[in-house]
Amino acid sequence: MKIKNKILILFLSVTALVGCEKDFLEVPPQDLLVDETYWSNEGNVRTFAFGFYTGYFTGYGSGYAWGQYFSGQALNDDFAPSNPPRFTQQVPSSGGGWSFAWVRKANIFINRVQTVPMEQEPIEHWTGIGRFFRGLEYHDLVNRFGDIPYYDQELSENETELLYKKRDDRTFVMDKVLEDFQYAATHVRASVDNNGLEVNKYVVLAYMSRIFLFEGTWQKYHENNNAKASEYLEAAKWAADQVMSSGNYSLGDYREVFNSLSLSSNPEVILYREYEPGLLTHALNSYNNKEPQTGVSRDAMETYLASDGLPITLSPLYQGDDGIENVMTDRDLRMHETFVPYELRIDGIASNYSTTAYATHKFLNEEIKDDPVGSSNLNPTDAPIIRYGEVLVNYAEAAAELATVGGAAFTQQDLDKSINVLRDRGSIPHLQVMGDSPAVGGVVYDDPDRDPDVSSIIWEIRRERRTELMMEGFRLDDLRRWKKLEYVDMVTHPEINNGAWIRKSDYPETDLESMTLTNGEEGYIIPASAAESLRTFDDPRVYLSPIPLDQITLYQDNGVELEQNPGW
Repeated sequence: MKIKNKILILFLSVTALVGCEKDFLEVPPQDLLVDETYWSNEGNVRTFAFGFYTGYFTGYGSGYAWGQYFSGQALNDDFAPSNPPRFTQQVPSSGGGWSFAWVRKANIFINRVQTVPMEQEPIEHWTGIGRFFRGLEYHDLVNRFGDIPYYDQELSENETELLYKKRDDRTFVMDKVLEDFQYAATHVRASVDNNGLEVNKYVVLAYMSRIFLFEGTWQKYHENNNAKASEYLEAAKWAADQVMSSGNYSLGDYREVFNSLSLSSNPEVILYREYEPGLLTHALNSYNNKEPQTGVSRDAMETYLASDGLPITLSPLYQGDDGIENVMTDRDLRMHETFVPYELRIDGIASNYSTTAYATHKFLNEEIKDDPVGSSNLNPTDAPIIRYGEVLVNYAEAAAELATVGGAAFTQQDLDKSINVLRDRGSIPHLQVMGDSPAVGGVVYDDPDRDPDVSSIIWEIRRERRTELMMEGFRLDDLRRWKKLEYVDMVTHPEINNGAWIRKSDYPETDLESMTLTNGEEGYIIPASAAESLRTFDDPRVYLSPIPLDQITLYQDNGVELEQNPGW
């Protein structure tokens, strides 16, 4: 039986084990999965660990439920939806992500591993696995709420003083997360039974680079805490470098990472989720082919460099955006791999239209697109969970940001081992750093569209991150950690609410009267006609989520004040 099927089946059993309480029987029945008899061998420990996978490694989701790719991503400057979603508007009465169930599960796992009759090496390995998942969960909680109560032990219902303690400072919590990741990076096995499908040392390191890049930049831009920023960015850079210097991973074909029926031999994939017809499938392949989709914004399309390595505002090769051929000629080849090349899918003409006419095909497998498995929610293409391309951009950004908060200087060597490896597969000239400025071919340049608050070299690294990770679920969190949610304001940045440039007269046999263009009968498609008040960003409280009201009340009932997040 394949590991994915074990994970799917055993998750339910393990969840039941964690959730059950001891009953009045002193000696539990031996044929039942109960806490007293379960922790007897390494096989059971491994099985329990699989119970974390579906909670954290969603990939393309399952059925019609999407995972991190596309899902929820209309709320940023990469997308131009016809009905723009809004940030949270009010405090929820319950839910909202305020839950410590996964923390409790990780603490139980870590505790029980110590009791299993195993040698020291497996005890340390599985303890590292437990601490890895605890670190993931606490990062998610801190990401959402900021300060959060920290628990490193299993609590009973009677320990009310600990259960209802005040929130710990986010730096205290993230220091604990760093300790967890450092332990896991040291003790989790470099090679496991199913590399690519199970957590090994390099999965830990890759996630470590992601999480501490997030927190390092949050500390810099939100907290003005350069000391903590430096510490966390150093951790991110180190972790990424460990993956890079291992020699285990390399870049292959860009699109094959996202549309393959099997990722088992892909050199870039560090961890993936396996799908199979009749067992586990998703709907993302079909969405990229047969259904109307939320289109990419003009703003995102203009981010891609020209083939000479320059921004389109500076490149003599750029031919303008009057026609899809002009837009995509002499551009970074990853644009062609991400979006349908040289074709517009216009609402009123194509049944599988895009809101902007620019359509995504990054996740489409052409071999199965017309087969039953290519339709509906039956798609079996494997999903990357974390990949080498992300580790490279994590390294570059961590190194560049580290130099601004007292760390080592950012060098050409840093670029050559990260950004320029990625640029090779986009057939883009290498980026150079000359002083504090970016350059191509020995010529320094500065993008006229650069945010003046962002240095030229970090601007270019952020560009590379945006293009390399397009549609992969990172953009909203990137804007949050950089404290740049104002980028999503469609009034200040109307190009976010723009699609392709078209002329209605070019489609005389089609009724496009209901389509709104910037200049009447021609211009950029305007997908969203919502009122201006619905297309603005003016409330910084949404950088953190509100704590649900029932939790505040529950704490009050136990004599403790649970402080609400600012502005809520």
